[in-house]
Amino acid sequence: MQLVEFNQATEADVKTFLKHCVQIESWANELLSQRPYASLDSILEYAAQAARTWSWEEIKSALDNHPRIGEKKAQAELSELEKNFSNREQSAISADEETQMALLKGNIAYEKKYGYIFLIKASGLSSENVLQALQYRLLNNPETEKRIVHHQLAEIALLRLKQELSA
Repeated sequence: MQLVEFNQATEADVKTFLKHCVQIESWANELLSQRPYASLDSILEYAAQAARTWSWEEIKSALDNHPRIGEKKAQAELSELEKNFSNREQSAISADEETQMALLKGNIAYEKKYGYIFLIKASGLSSENVLQALQYRLLNNPETEKRIVHHQLAEIALLRLKQELSA
């Protein structure tokens, strides 16, 4: 969807489109309420600002529908566009058995400690980068980790928004 189409699309179509970026309804409503946007930069700037207001409950709900790093299916059914986003973002994650096992063990330890999936903007990161970040973040206290997850989820949403409006 181009920016012109985004500005002119129905409310339902825009909400569906934005849900593919991140499943946080308040964010979609905020972006929708500010249409039309003059430029890609203006929508990205507003989207970043709106993402700062997400509550932990909204973030946690979005995490419940997000695939784990190294996992090809999410806990909930994803749309084809969301699957494509996830596959693109995790394209540098190695599929070898050793890496998969390390990611699985790390994900289990993370979920046990924090109660939600490990989330990282994986686009452009190697398996080693992701594993290192996972091990480092396991040392964080819960409040620090929540702030990091908030930031990472916002970065993922903004990347997806930018990619789709630039396509």
